[in-house]
Amino acid sequence: AALERRRLGRGAGPGLDLRLQHALYERTVYRRLRDALGGRVSRATSGGSPLSRELSLFYEGIGVYVHDGYGLTETSGGLTMQPWGREKSGTVGQVLPGMEIRVADDGEILVRGPSLFQGYIGDEAATRGVMRGGWLATGDLGHLDDENYLAITGRKKDIIITSGGKSVAPAALEQRLRMHPLIHQAVVVGDNRPCVGALITLDPEFLAHWRAALALPGDAPAREAREENALGEEIARAVAAANSAVSRSESIRVFRVLPDPFDVAGGLLTPSMKLRRDEIVRTYSLEIDAMYEARSHRRPERPPSREPAGWEDADNVFLR
Repeated sequence: AALERRRLGRGAGPGLDLRLQHALYERTVYRRLRDALGGRVSRATSGGSPLSRELSLFYEGIGVYVHDGYGLTETSGGLTMQPWGREKSGTVGQVLPGMEIRVADDGEILVRGPSLFQGYIGDEAATRGVMRGGWLATGDLGHLDDENYLAITGRKKDIIITSGGKSVAPAALEQRLRMHPLIHQAVVVGDNRPCVGALITLDPEFLAHWRAALALPGDAPAREAREENALGEEIARAVAAANSAVSRSESIRVFRVLPDPFDVAGGLLTPSMKLRRDEIVRTYSLEIDAMYEARSHRRPERPPSREPAGWEDADNVFLR
């Protein structure tokens, strides 16, 4: 982040302490990570879905600048790209020459330009459905900052509207949840529900490591019960961390940890590993109903003072 501030003319860059820490990690960790990428890579291009700011800064820290870009089939290729030497993490860069981007009142990204498609072959209705007076409605949500860097925040079709009328973009919450090493997958739910909820699956490899590191004493039944409680608290902390980036009305108030991951074979992921949200909600409809029903019948206990603020806002419910 310090390098980014200096690059964008907003600060002096990393101080002595940070440079010393970086030098230590360069010798012990970062060099090995670059070797795993081939040893000579210094720049890379990312596409398909927005790269999180945290991950972008991580790669920059190890010495690899990632140029995140954005484009659609309907635009015959790229729309935006990070400008060389002025990369801004958390965005997909600035619009490429010849193209135009604006953001509609509802947050949807609209584009136009000479490379825009003429329409879907044999489907005039679909073409009319995405065109707005010469502008293509992308279906993506985002915003432009004061330097015209574009940030993607989610898909319009994925927006959740709670029973209280609050619109919530799930992608940002899901991304923040997945930053916790124990969490493998996360799906935010809450359409026509009183609050936002989440379905979570765990990373089995890291879970085994976590259990071994915990090393609780006692006989098997008592130890397993304490492990379960500790695991619930750890996931609740991850939920609280994700909630810290949004308003209270957008925060996850109830969640359920599922025993099995979402996969392609079960029809819950696309071949490109994207979530099939509607199918997940249908498949786990009973679990989602039970999750909200459980919350309506109980009040979560207040956490110990060592827990982060907001921990008490989410009930943790495990399925076995």
